[in-house]
Amino acid sequence: MTTPQLSHPMRRTIPSPAAVAITLSWTVFTLTPSFAGAETPETPVRTGKTSPEAMYRETPGIRTPADSPATTVPADTAQLLFRATASTGEGAIWHPGRRSLLWVDIEDKTLHEYVPTTFGKVSCGTGELMSGTKPAGSDTLRTVMTVPSVTRRWTFDRMVSTVVPETDSTVIVAVQNRVERIDLNSDTREVLARIDDRNGSVRTNDGKCDPAGRLWLGTMAFAGTPGAGTLYCLDPTGIPAVKLDSVTISNGIVWSADRRTMYYVDTPTRRVSRYRYDDSTGAIAYEGIAVQISEEMGFPDGMTIDRCGNLWIALWGGYGVGCWNPHSGELLHRIFVPCPNAASCAFGGENLDTLYITTAGGTPDSRLRQDYPLSGSLFVCKPGVYGVKACFFYKKN
Repeated sequence: MTTPQLSHPMRRTIPSPAAVAITLSWTVFTLTPSFAGAETPETPVRTGKTSPEAMYRETPGIRTPADSPATTVPADTAQLLFRATASTGEGAIWHPGRRSLLWVDIEDKTLHEYVPTTFGKVSCGTGELMSGTKPAGSDTLRTVMTVPSVTRRWTFDRMVSTVVPETDSTVIVAVQNRVERIDLNSDTREVLARIDDRNGSVRTNDGKCDPAGRLWLGTMAFAGTPGAGTLYCLDPTGIPAVKLDSVTISNGIVWSADRRTMYYVDTPTRRVSRYRYDDSTGAIAYEGIAVQISEEMGFPDGMTIDRCGNLWIALWGGYGVGCWNPHSGELLHRIFVPCPNAASCAFGGENLDTLYITTAGGTPDSRLRQDYPLSGSLFVCKPGVYGVKACFFYKKN
């Protein structure tokens, strides 16, 4: 795979964030791969609390990347785009028809839409704030311009974890134990499928559509129980088919441009696994580890792919996003944000050259939010590469 030419004029080497101290226990489970219903290989899994405030080192004061040792790869700092207080901002995806960014706040049971009405200049590494108001605790940032925007939100009766586009007016949303269609213009809703929540102990988590339009959707236990999660695939029959079982925290998932490879994250393993993928049938077969995330970089969460085939992975406990070559496993680039838990990332904008990053802030009175007041906000950066269009539901992309 070709390494991207990360030649953005603002790129520079900056310090990396401090390692996140987490106390976890080890659990081992074993699965046997098969092409018809491929499963993950034997994997040691770290488990523990998964709340935003539990998974970072509680050091008083505002930490920034400048407080830590230097990284050895090119790095940038993302700008604050939208001050939010999301408990867990997840599922970022750019809707090309609406020219907007969609994302969810899981615990707040809310779907958000950010619509930039003007595509202004965006850069990395300047510390410039993309909002007209300087938030508390951000004295090192300076206001340089205001980007007009429209923000909208839709609430649900249960936790919402995933959103994918279907048409210019409708999206598909995963809500705790079901999949439903919502018309963003009329707010009409329709349940498409039910997901087994194991008597209320499991909920949906991250997901995306594959190039054939199938929705791949994972689950996880509320308690983070090892092996309690499942990766489903929802095809035109409307019946969720099990693709992987005994996963712990099903997260990021993307497909290669040639439609032959699927990359998938089970967060506690700190790995991105590679699967052979059959676009005509949706069958997968395990092929090995594409990326191994080091302990000091946190845990892999949401994930997107660029036009060069490299993986951009939100790092829970890693203060930002990392870019890896999935063939060599080499870390190519880092994007830092001034809060510990980056939860998802997506390329968007008119040219798909803007990287949007969602973060987690925990509960309103959490230590995490006190120490890192920008936690839960939406950040943005132009790292000098281009993303790919999101795949639409039930549509050959």
